[in-house]
Amino acid sequence: MTEAAELPPVPEQARDVFGDRYADAVRYAELLAEAGVKRGLIGPREVPRLWERHLLNCAVLSEVVPEGVTVCDVGSGAGLPGIPLALVREDLKITLLEPLLRRTNFLTEVVELLGLDHVTVVRGRAEEVMGKMPPVHVVTARAVAPLDRLATWGVPLLRPYGEMLALKGDTAEEELKAAAAALSKLGAVETSILHVGEGVVDPMSTVVRVEVGESPGGVRFAAKRAKAARTGRARRRRG
Repeated sequence: MTEAAELPPVPEQARDVFGDRYADAVRYAELLAEAGVKRGLIGPREVPRLWERHLLNCAVLSEVVPEGVTVCDVGSGAGLPGIPLALVREDLKITLLEPLLRRTNFLTEVVELLGLDHVTVVRGRAEEVMGKMPPVHVVTARAVAPLDRLATWGVPLLRPYGEMLALKGDTAEEELKAAAAALSKLGAVETSILHVGEGVVDPMSTVVRVEVGESPGGVRFAAKRAKAARTGRARRRRG
């Protein structure tokens, strides 16, 4: 049996980034290094770089998330980027969407332990909750799928004029070019690549931003959503 990797010292930047939630961020890092590894949510090789590569890398996404909006973290996994984002932005209402039971169990435990009252854990796939979950202002994702496939899951969850923020690596530009046609069909009106976390993470985190118009998910899904809304209103009237 291999020995568990040791969690590295907390970087000084973490105090500035997490502020009053610094102690909770440290506890979350410990949970990832212990229960997260034991339950197979992260690999043991990730433990030595948990802070720079995972917690801080995700927390700086807050730089480009508008104030007071609703957020859905698609394929949240062990809570990245949703939980670091929640720790630094208590003004947000965040849903952690994850299909696997062992992951949602872990997420629920973390949310309760850290007292993240503005976070909700939902078990399911994005395509299953479309039309059932209220549309959100912002969809976030990290290491879930190539951009074209990710967009088919995430964009339909947005409300009109919302945006998807996907943390990507060196392939961001290539993925964006390859996904251009698919994004257009899904109702995207503008795309851009942002770099966040200057002075906090090196290299800075790369974010692909996909902004949608009045029909997130495309015309076809807009019609489906309108039909669901009409059905809902009819049921309420009958009730």
